[in-house]
Parts: sequence; structure tokens; C-alpha cells
Amino acid sequence: MKRRKLIGGLVLASGLIAAAAGFAAAQLDRLENAAQFTGSYTWRATPDWFGGFSGLELSADGSQLVVLSDRAHVARAYIHRQDGEISEISLRSAQHLRSSKGRQLLGRIMDSEGLALAPGGSLFISFEGLARVVHHQTEASRARVLPRPHDFRGLPLNKSLEALAIDPQGRLYTLPENALNAEGEIPVWRWNGARWSQPFTLPRRGGFLPVGADFGPDGRFYLLERNFVFIGFRSRLRRWDITDQGATNEVTLLESSTGVHDNLEGLSVWRDATGTLRATMVSDDNFKSLQRTEVVEYTLPE
Repeated sequence: MKRRKLIGGLVLASGLIAAAAGFAAAQLDRLENAAQFTGSYTWRATPDWFGGFSGLELSADGSQLVVLSDRAHVARAYIHRQDGEISEISLRSAQHLRSSKGRQLLGRIMDSEGLALAPGGSLFISFEGLARVVHHQTEASRARVLPRPHDFRGLPLNKSLEALAIDPQGRLYTLPENALNAEGEIPVWRWNGARWSQPFTLPRRGGFLPVGADFGPDGRFYLLERNFVFIGFRSRLRRWDITDQGATNEVTLLESSTGVHDNLEGLSVWRDATGTLRATMVSDDNFKSLQRTEVVEYTLPE
């Protein structure tokens, strides 16, 4: 009897997820500023370190990627496409990150989450176990830890600097997954190369939490958010203009229903050969067999 109930529950959950996927597609078509689904690719590889991806950057032409795992690994890969959609991803290299003392990151201090590539190719990485941002000239080099402001020290251990992005002026932006200010808004910190400031906040809407961020080639700020319920994940993508007055012109581009995608965490926004904006996202499979490493793409309105 227990086995029948379990099987019945799995069938019901699968049906609910399939129905949610169809409903989400219909809902997105009705949104004036909706992102349009382009494709989804399940990326599989055999190394023990593979999985848990939380940060993502694509090359300007979408042919290469850099991913960051939440176990302090950076991997590079080639993206092969057919008619614009991903047909294969082939690993090129992988590196276990090192601390400022040259030791491999292990334990609580290795919970790497956000990734941003500087114009010269160096890497900035944010962490949520011990809230900090570090700089690597290459993924094989020692880390240089940026100064830690007082605000970072009070962030929750597993809900802190989840997202990281770099703007066209080379300034870094980071924000926590789940640590609101006194007004109930999401604080955003900016590094100008010398010091941290908090230039603005973002409104929290619904049960979604920030997990990834990027500045697109259009100069606008994109925020990937996640909501978890017992049968799966929901994803949302919002966009703002960043001005001297703060974040303005908020637009919701994507809000999926439960189970449409896996646990999307990494985000990269780029332009394809036709000049169309694209958002590429990667999922964190939590190193669990029931989840997958999914690379998802949507085209975006201007």
C-alpha cells in the first residue's frame, strides 16, 4: 500500500509539473514585456566536482561560458549551437579556487555564489558562507580579498552575497539572498575600486529571493530570483535602469510557474548574431540525482 501511495504521489507531482509548464508558457505569451523561451539543454559531465552551479558568464558572442560552483570550482566550456539553440557543451578546463594564502578553499569558506568577469578577463567572486568578495587575476591565482564593510559581517551565513555583477564602468554590485533592510527592501552594495557604498535598494515582491545578477550589453541591471515550493522551483527575471537616482523603470521579464525549470541560479545577458538580447541561465542541481544541470535561454525585449 505504501508503495502504491508513493507511486501515485510521484505520478501526481509529475502531472502537476507538466501542467504548470504549459500554464506558464501561456501566461508568458500574454505579458507585453515577456521574455520568449528559446531552449533548454541538460548538461552532463562525469567529474566529481561537476554540479552545484551558481554563477555564469557567457562570451559576447555566446560561444563560450564560465561557470562557478558553490564548492569553489570555476570551469570553462565551449557552447555549440544549431540554428541558434544549444546542441552541446564541451568542457575546456576546471580549477579549484585558492585562498589568499594559496590553499584550496574547503569547508564553510568555500561557498562561492556570485561571478563577475572584469573587461580584462579577471574574476570577481562573492561568497555566502563567510560574506566577502574576492578578486582573482585568473582562476588559478591566489585570491585578493576586498575590504569587508561592517554590513557584510552581520549577514546570515547561508543567505548572504548570492549575486554579483559588474557595470560598464567596472563597478561591482552585490546583494544578499535573504537579508532585508529595516524597510523590507533588498540592499545593494557597490564597490568602486576603493570602497563600498549602498547606493540604492530593490523592492522585494512576493516570495522570490535573489540568486543571480548581471549587467546586459544594454547597460541595464538584471536580477534572477527564485522561489521554492514542495514540488519544485519558480524563477523570475526583473530588469532596471541604474541612474544617479537609483534603480528605475522596473520591468518583470519572466515569471515561471513551479517545475518549468530546475533551480536556476546563474545569469548572463548578451546579444546574439541578430542583435537580439538573450538571457542564459544555469541551474544548481545541489549535487542531487533528482535534479539536473539545466542551461536555459530566453530572448528579451529591448
